[in-house]
Formats: sequence, C-alpha cells, structure tokens
Amino acid sequence: MKLWGGRFERGPSEIFERFSGSLDFDRRLIAADLAGSQAFARALERVGILDSQECARLVEAFDAIAVESREPEFFAGATDEDVHTFVIRKLQERVGALAGKIHTGRSRNEQVSLDTRLWLRGEIDAVQARLVRLMQALLDFADRYPDAVVPGYTHLRRAQAVLWPHYLLAYFEMFMRDAERLRQTRARVNLLPLGSGALAGSGFPFDREAMARDLAFDGLTRNSMDVSADRDFVLDFLYAAALAMLHLSRLAEDWILYSSEEFGWLELADEVTSGSSLMPQKKNPDSLELIRGACGRVFGSLSSLFMTMKGLPLTYNRDMQEDKEPLFDAADKLSGALEMACAVVESARLDPSRPAAAVEQSWVVATDLAEALARAGTPFGRAHRLVGSLVLESVRQGRKPADWTPEELARFAPEFTADMARLLDPRQGLATREISGGTGPRAVAQALAEARGRLREMSPVS
Repeated sequence: MKLWGGRFERGPSEIFERFSGSLDFDRRLIAADLAGSQAFARALERVGILDSQECARLVEAFDAIAVESREPEFFAGATDEDVHTFVIRKLQERVGALAGKIHTGRSRNEQVSLDTRLWLRGEIDAVQARLVRLMQALLDFADRYPDAVVPGYTHLRRAQAVLWPHYLLAYFEMFMRDAERLRQTRARVNLLPLGSGALAGSGFPFDREAMARDLAFDGLTRNSMDVSADRDFVLDFLYAAALAMLHLSRLAEDWILYSSEEFGWLELADEVTSGSSLMPQKKNPDSLELIRGACGRVFGSLSSLFMTMKGLPLTYNRDMQEDKEPLFDAADKLSGALEMACAVVESARLDPSRPAAAVEQSWVVATDLAEALARAGTPFGRAHRLVGSLVLESVRQGRKPADWTPEELARFAPEFTADMARLLDPRQGLATREISGGTGPRAVAQALAEARGRLREMSPVS
C-alpha cells in the first residue's frame, strides 16, 4: 500500500519501486515507528480525531505488531516501500479502515525524523554503556600493574619514562571525551519533531509538550522547516562515532606493536587472537586489526552523509533517505569495535620486565638530567647541549645511563654534580613530575582516583 496516490493516474514503475524502496534497511526502525505511532494516536485522541475506544484499539494493535515483529520471519515476502508503509499495512490488517486515521495531521517527513531520533537515542545509550565498560577495563588494567615503568614515545622513538597507569589514563581521557560528545549528541537528538508536519507545522492543535513527555523527549524542535531538512543530529552522531573509532584504532595500533615479538610487552589472550593457515607458530592480533580496519567504514559513513546533505535546498528531499545506511553501519561498527576492545583489554597481560628493560637501555632520562641542570642554574640551552653530548659519548662507548658513576658524571662537565647521578635511574625522574596531569607516582594515583570517581558519576541515561 501507499501513503499517497490520489494525484496519480498510474502507479510507479517496477524499476522505480525497486530503486526507491528502503524496507530492507529501515525495517530496524520498526520498534521506534510503533512507539511513535502509539504516542501519536494518543495525541489524536486529545484533539478529538479519535475517541477513546479507537485510540485503545490502535494502541493495542501496535502492541500486537510489536510482539509479532520479534518473529524471525516477520518481514518475509514484504514488498512495502518502507517500514512506515509496512506498519500501516499491518495495522490495516488488524483494525481495518480505522488505520486510515493514524496519519491525520502527520507527515512521513516528521515521522522519519521521529523514528530516527528514537532509535538513535537508544543506540547512544548502548554505546555509552560499552564506553563505560572499556574505561573501567583500562582502570582495572592499571590497577594490576601500578608501578610498571614503560617508555613513552614521540616519533615512535623512546622519549621519556612514564608509569603504565599514566599511559592507560591517556586512552581513558580519549574515551571520556567520546562519552561527553555522545551526551551532547543525545541532547540534540532528544527533541520531539512531531507537530512539524511536512514543513509548515501541523494544522491540528496538537499538544507537543504532551507528546514529548509521552516519548521521554527533553524538549521540542523549534522550526518546522528546519525539522524537515535536518540531519545534523545524525551527523553529530557520525562525527562522535568516527572520533571514537579513531581512538580505538590508535589503541589497536599501539597494542599490535606492543604485543609483537619486537616489543614483547603485552600478551593478548588466545580468545582474541588467531593463527595462520600455513605457519604453525603464529598468534595474530586479528581482533585489533579488525578494529583498526573498521575505522575506514565509519569515516566513510560520515563523509557520505556530509556529501549527501551539502547541496540540498530546503526542506525535505528524497536524497535524505541515504542517511539510514551510513548511520546504521557506523553504529554497528562502533558497537562491535567497543565490545571487541573490552574483551581485549580485560584479557591482556603486561610483562613489566620488557618495557623496563627498554627504559633502562635507552636515554629516556636525558630530559630529567637537563632539567636538573636548569634547576641548578644552568641555562636550559646549555643544559640541553651538555646532556646531548653525554648521550653522544654514551652511544660511542656503548654505555647505558646506569653505567655512569656519580664521579664520572661530575668529571664529564663541571655543571654536573655527583648527586645528579640519581636521575640516571628513571624512577627518580618520575618523582620530579608530580605536577597535575604528570606521570609522577602521586599525580598518577590522584588521577586514577579521580577517573574512578568520574566513571561512577556516569549514571545511565533515564
């Protein structure tokens, strides 16, 4: 069945039907469509279009369709244009001509916006729950190795020593920002579009505030033309999803490296790795590679909808049907990647001796020495050159920092004092970085405590 047709002498061609149909992907909006239609039935009763018995019949019919929709073969053989016409057909089968009243004063334009907002609101809540689990897994991993020292890198070269929990907290902050972005997105999603009509507002005196309360929306959209043309809220979600995937991909890249034989820091669990069909010794980080690879799909979804929307005149255009597949695909990829990342983090093991050896063999203490010289009165430029010369001499002689005695260090240049040799131990350098946000042990302990508190405050969205 169609929601339109009186204007036309002939029906659409088979080619047009096939090209324009969307039921194969927008069917996942059915729960939202049914809930929105029930609320609209109650709104129609409030303005006198339906009596109480008619409203009750419609609401009960929508409930029955919702139960039926859980059956695996529910959509089998359906050729309806989209999920909205499918629902109306199912409604007509149950209540007959009464089904024709449900679209009184309602445009499919606002209905699509409503359904997408309802579905996306639930999806954001599910993603938030997975982010919380991932952030908790990172904190738990930090608790298992509170004193482990690892090299921090710039340009993939050993730079300065940091505590393992400090490293994990860097990703915690990234994912916390993702959670904040999603909360902001949800606030823009959670506005009621019903009452906007096709573009000019409804001709019926609907109580929009009552409809908003009925569907647990926080507020109302403000302009009917904007509602008809708007997919900013979908783009907001796609941007948030793309950035979360970027952070997941960076974590994946790190851990692919750190679990390799060349690094040997991490051991990934058997449950999240795979072998080779030819090489018996292989234990491949496929879970992390799949997370990294999924990034491209989500980035592409964001770019796709940007391109779709960029040249559309006000208000609604059928091009906007192209929002659903990128949205659904990005949401699926993000949810799957977060779930996979949780499994990886929860089961990974650190071998603290391997990164500790990397710290001891390298000159990650160089900055600590230069800063000690600066605190003693040496201009930092001079201090930088002195320590650089010490590193160069060590490279020539094949010496590690620990190979220098206090006396040798003092003889190397008059600015060095014997007590500065303690900073050749990277843990001594860590102790100088107790500034808020730094990698000093007390600063990290405080940051972990604050992170746990922030996570506890992230209560589920009601």
